[in-house]
Amino acid sequence: MSAAVSRRISVVTAVHAPSARYLPEAFASLCEQRLPNGWEWHWLVQEDGRTDAVRPHVPDDPRVTFRQGRPGGPGVARTMALAHADGAYVKVLDADDRLLPGTLARDLAALETDPAIGWATCRALDLLPDGSTVGFPGDPGHGPVERGAVLDHWAAHDHRAQVHPATLFVRRDLLLALGGWMALPASEDTGLLLALNSVALGWFSSEAGLLYRKWPGQATGQAAHVDAAERDARMAVAEARARALEGFRRHCAAD
Repeated sequence: MSAAVSRRISVVTAVHAPSARYLPEAFASLCEQRLPNGWEWHWLVQEDGRTDAVRPHVPDDPRVTFRQGRPGGPGVARTMALAHADGAYVKVLDADDRLLPGTLARDLAALETDPAIGWATCRALDLLPDGSTVGFPGDPGHGPVERGAVLDHWAAHDHRAQVHPATLFVRRDLLLALGGWMALPASEDTGLLLALNSVALGWFSSEAGLLYRKWPGQATGQAAHVDAAERDARMAVAEARARALEGFRRHCAAD
């Protein structure tokens, strides 16, 4: 990896036609980010499908790369985008969400300061249709997130993590080593978060860094997302993967 590319953050966004109209707002939030001298971001926008509905909303900017592919869900789209993620770090930004000022710099500082930290998340605020925001009462304390802490909380609280996977910032090599996002119809980002927490220390910033948009067309608002049988299966395989990784890590540490 060249010195120039090593000082780049690849921002990965999966998008489908219904969410494409929010891309300009996501882009504006990226443009508000301020990074240390020598650092830059590259926005990888990957359409989950091949339509004519998304491209008109993609900003014309040399820092933005737009590609399309066969539909397979957001996890597939993000993982396909990794083929072009040449930065040292990867930041998730969903098409309908917005970063708050300072987010990228705080994420970067956490991982640049401590090589042992593999990933970072931050406080997220729900952005409601009327423009108001609502916080989450279960955020952990500011600072390091120990291995297994997210998994244990998730298992004990009806499969709800105390950190939001939509805020993920992660070392590219670690993300690739875990195979990217899980091959699930939903919760693919939670599955990745649990896997990361099983093998690497994390970081949580208590300062709000993301506006998580709530709107009728979002994937997590659809009936299929809460189908009990599918949800149980998703949760089971996500947990099994995380527990298996945890077991391998402990076994290797004991040798």
